Amino acid sequence: MIIETLVTDVAVPTSALPQSEPPLDCPLCPRLAGFRQVCREEFPGWWNAPVPSFGDPEAWLGVIGLAPGKHGANRTGRPFTGDFAGPLLFETLDKFGLSEGKFNAKIDDGVRLKGAIIINAVKCLPPENKPTPEEIRTCRPFLETAVGMLPKARVYIALGQIAHQSAVKALGGRLPKCKFGHLNEHRMPSGTILIDSYHCSRYNQNTGRLTREMFEAVFARAVELASI
Repeated sequence: MIIETLVTDVAVPTSALPQSEPPLDCPLCPRLAGFRQVCREEFPGWWNAPVPSFGDPEAWLGVIGLAPGKHGANRTGRPFTGDFAGPLLFETLDKFGLSEGKFNAKIDDGVRLKGAIIINAVKCLPPENKPTPEEIRTCRPFLETAVGMLPKARVYIALGQIAHQSAVKALGGRLPKCKFGHLNEHRMPSGTILIDSYHCSRYNQNTGRLTREMFEAVFARAVELASI
């Protein structure tokens, strides 16, 4: 379990893969560490720390996101919880039988994932939701460790191009052979399959770049692949 040392107004998150997590005061990315401190001073009741993985450690499906949102996971401590992107993701997980309980955008709402796990490519909140290439590379070992702790994972979904790039590298693939595109599929050297999706961000949903039907199609394909 993550040992909580911060005083927050939110429940304490527990990692599904505790040995894969960075420390709460991870210093590896100076810009992100500095921004974390700014947020702690401005919002002392928020989580304001690396956000742990959430879900089933026996998962067959791994969902790889980009990074915590400021008013979402950075506030609550749980991926995709508290911001615009969360409802679509959790409602889709529920539709395909990958969660139980009612999602209420709070870490203590009782939602549990079954057969699925959510992991971010970057653990800490980046300014303007834009991690630098160096920060993405620096954080990748945590993703690689998490992937290595999921022996039953047969399918992964990457939410957005940055998550796709980190996922391909963490899964042992080669980017020149793995072009990002919604519903693109990539077979990794280990035999696992990576499916790309546009990120379920506010911008993508509001502009129609990603519709509910498009997003659900990705998960439908993941379920289909897992049954083959």
